[in-house]
Amino acid sequence: MFSNLKGLLPVGKRFRTPRLPTVKPAISRREFSFLLGAAAPAILKGKQTGSDACRIKIDTDRVVGEIDPKLYGNFLEHLGRCIAGGVFDEGSSLADAEGFRKDVLKAAQDLRVSFLRWPGGNFSSNYNWRDGIGPRDERPRRLEMAWGTIEDNRFGTHEFLDYISRLGAEPYICANFGTGSWDEAQQWVEYVNFGGDTATTRLRKKNGRDKPWNVKYWGLGNEMDGPWQMGHRTAEDYGKFALEGAKLMHWTDPNIQLVAAGSSNYAANWIDWNRTVLEYLKEHINFLSLHMYVGNKENDYYEFQASTVALKERIRLTAGLIDEALSGAPKHRNIYMAWDEYNVWYRARGDAERGRRILEEHYNLEDALVVSSFLNTFVNHANVVKIANMAQLVNVIAPIFTNEKGLFLQTIYYPLQLFATHSHGTALDVFVDSPTYDTKTNPKVPYLDVSAVNGNDGALVVNVTNRHRDQPIAAIIELEDKKFSGDFDVYEVNGPDIKAENNFNTTTVKTTRQKPLTGNGSSMKYSFPAHSFTTIKGRIS
Repeated sequence: MFSNLKGLLPVGKRFRTPRLPTVKPAISRREFSFLLGAAAPAILKGKQTGSDACRIKIDTDRVVGEIDPKLYGNFLEHLGRCIAGGVFDEGSSLADAEGFRKDVLKAAQDLRVSFLRWPGGNFSSNYNWRDGIGPRDERPRRLEMAWGTIEDNRFGTHEFLDYISRLGAEPYICANFGTGSWDEAQQWVEYVNFGGDTATTRLRKKNGRDKPWNVKYWGLGNEMDGPWQMGHRTAEDYGKFALEGAKLMHWTDPNIQLVAAGSSNYAANWIDWNRTVLEYLKEHINFLSLHMYVGNKENDYYEFQASTVALKERIRLTAGLIDEALSGAPKHRNIYMAWDEYNVWYRARGDAERGRRILEEHYNLEDALVVSSFLNTFVNHANVVKIANMAQLVNVIAPIFTNEKGLFLQTIYYPLQLFATHSHGTALDVFVDSPTYDTKTNPKVPYLDVSAVNGNDGALVVNVTNRHRDQPIAAIIELEDKKFSGDFDVYEVNGPDIKAENNFNTTTVKTTRQKPLTGNGSSMKYSFPAHSFTTIKGRIS
């Protein structure tokens, strides 16, 4: 895992050559009365009324794509207290007989984690899976060079897949393509997935697992474009190496789906990296991994809230690269994007972050709003983005934070939980007419960031982030081809101010259920509070 703080908008029913109608938010003179300096965002004067309200127009025939449940994934790495002291805490009074923290498991289940990546991250680039099998007390202790600790290997393949079964999520294993070899990766797939009688499968049975787990998703390394990575290679060298590993893994189990290590180092020529990797691996992979972390080192709220503008740009450009790579391929052949590391990360980072208690960010409301915009963006590109993993699950830049006595839920927990609970079905191409603001790097950033979903359960879901720090923004939600029917549930993530945090004693930022909206005809109006994320859900006919 690594971060760079930079990050357009392809939409279409199929992956190839996606398009989205250009949306140019109109701003009337009545909507703005003044600007607070050249670099300051525009401020709405007073409250909007009548025709001054923003418009959110929804047509259920304008489809982006099907939302994959794997958009609401998470990530476990042998890093800090994510696993040891997080999900796994042998000897704790809060753990079960196998060492799994029961309170953490319950919080992860309530988060509705759909897809869980393991064992890394940077850790995976020097991990030998054989160290993590067999009797726990006989497993070797290894120097862990990615994060500067001693790895005891008491949590390995069996423990991870046991945890997956308890959590009810889909597993995603990232193989070692740093210091590892092709046969290590192949034999890991054989150990986990093969049903025949071999020395490797006999070892699995000896270790207590008779039947294969049949893990479907496998990563071909982590962040191999980064010079911080053990086993870092050039794009061409990685492409050649990963190609041979992919072939062996596929020959072991033709049903697996492979994720190539795409860009994480945006300070380098990330576009050429992705183009080269795709050229080598396009016949063997199903996903291209990309990573993105953002932060607010300058304490510039509005610039921070615009972070996901870069995410949209990277999605647009990567979609074009994938289209280029697949030109001439059979029409059924698709490669999708896997944003399998994303989050806010900037406080607890740097060379000093080595050891056990590291990367322990404490999140506030403004961080939660940025996470909601990440998720809006993934939903708005559901035709090309099929995997997203918030990094990570517990303690390490995470939505769940523990000590030896219990846990609390960080602010970023709540928007992810709302999306994972309600936003399933078909993503819709939404027209948003919102006032905008300018930052030093991004002009005309809309205050309202919106996604909409035609749900599998027949409900319409509208997700709205109001980025305005000080003002509520009223919006008219219009249906082009349907009618609102009955009451709509309203869920809001908010707090007293943008710097509000949660801790072991107080939950200041959380989801609250607001007074229901009553649908009437083809439009309804709602005022979205300042610095808020809101989910509205109800029936249409």
